[in-house]
Amino acid sequence: MRLTIIKLVSIFFLFGCTTLFGQNQEMSKIPFSTPIMGVKTNLLYDLTSTINLGVEFKVSPRYTLETSVNYNPWTFGGDKKLKHLLVQPELRYWLCEPFNGHFFGLHGIYGIYNIGGIDLPLVGKQKLEDTRYQGDMFGAGLSYGYQWYLSPRWNLEATLGVGYVHLNYKAYQCKTCGQELYRKHKNYLGPTKVGLSLIYIIK
Repeated sequence: MRLTIIKLVSIFFLFGCTTLFGQNQEMSKIPFSTPIMGVKTNLLYDLTSTINLGVEFKVSPRYTLETSVNYNPWTFGGDKKLKHLLVQPELRYWLCEPFNGHFFGLHGIYGIYNIGGIDLPLVGKQKLEDTRYQGDMFGAGLSYGYQWYLSPRWNLEATLGVGYVHLNYKAYQCKTCGQELYRKHKNYLGPTKVGLSLIYIIK
């Protein structure tokens, strides 16, 4: 039984340096030296009209430091808004080497927001038809992700994180102005990061 477990662990770390979908052949085309920096955009955030930019630096043979900034200043039809500024720094540990394969991360969270006219799961299940929430949030979480090699200058990354967020907010009577109704705070446990990012590699 013990020997079987050791074999399974060995197989997992072996696949940590390659992909299960034929990336072995592609990896032979990658130069020996690993990238030192990547600039990325989260395609999922792009779908919500959120301006976002991430930068990731190699800091050691197994570690990188990433910081992403997400900004949404827009007001949509019907005074719907998901205005926010969110910063998420993350320290990543790579099972094989930076910008290649599996990684685990420890990330921080800080943001400010002004949201109205839409569902806001972090505050409540009700639809915010006539209420606006404005405040800030901070927290931390753990993440797992994977990067695929596309070409000498391009990678694709998928990542998912869970953690804790503390939210402070004020509720207002209408979506654009209105009298302050109350002030509250909320502690949230759950998904804190999700991404499908296109990365430009700098060597």
